[in-house]
Amino acid sequence: MLTIEAISANLITLNTEGSGMGRLTTHILDTARGCPAANVNVALYAVDGDRQLLKQDATNADGRLDTPILDGDDFKPGVYELVFHAGAYFRSINLDLPDPPFVDEVVIRFGIADADSHYHVPLLVSPWAYSTYRGS
Repeated sequence: MLTIEAISANLITLNTEGSGMGRLTTHILDTARGCPAANVNVALYAVDGDRQLLKQDATNADGRLDTPILDGDDFKPGVYELVFHAGAYFRSINLDLPDPPFVDEVVIRFGIADADSHYHVPLLVSPWAYSTYRGS
């Protein structure tokens, strides 16, 4: 037997498919200390043509942003850059870094092709290395 709640849930799903409900999220893990990286400044730029700042935020105690850095009507196919201020983060936790630091601003340029998908771009970072991947 179908309930009103089940029918409503199916209608909501049908109405949002193909409507640009994608989003961009990120999180940062400090691989040197084995923990989330809190209070890291993150900036998002669109780089189709001119480079344009879209949003700035800082990570929470879990190394994540409290909301998607891009979603809704603003989430469109294109080329973007996430800029993670890793050097400032490592200085803020009093790590002994060379001047200038080996890893400072980490810039990840990536493309969004599907406005209906969730793009998750995590950063694993230490003062000496970083890596990323398309997460889920």
